Amino acid sequence: MSLSMPKKVPELGFYYHSGSVNNYAYEVIGVGFHTEDDARPGEEHFVVYRPLYAASVYEASKKLGVPCFDIRPLEMRMGEVEKEGERIPRFQRITDPRIIAELEKIRNRMY
Repeated sequence: MSLSMPKKVPELGFYYHSGSVNNYAYEVIGVGFHTEDDARPGEEHFVVYRPLYAASVYEASKKLGVPCFDIRPLEMRMGEVEKEGERIPRFQRITDPRIIAELEKIRNRMY
């Protein structure tokens, strides 16, 4: 089986879904591929990420003793949402070096 390639992928790094530094901040760590031929349209590729706040996947990592990650269909992740009448990316990339340093500390403490 030959894997189809996604048209667009997110850069690795830190993103806000909404909120502030430790409220709905995420680290994108990769892209996943559905390996079966019967994937639903739009669910052939996934973004792999982890929350930088005490979300259910973080709790699962602690309980299971293995790394756990969130996944979301890539098309959905790369899409836009409407906020206050304006179309914006669903996830906003964080580029401020001070915030990135703070998020790296949070990540290192959590994971």
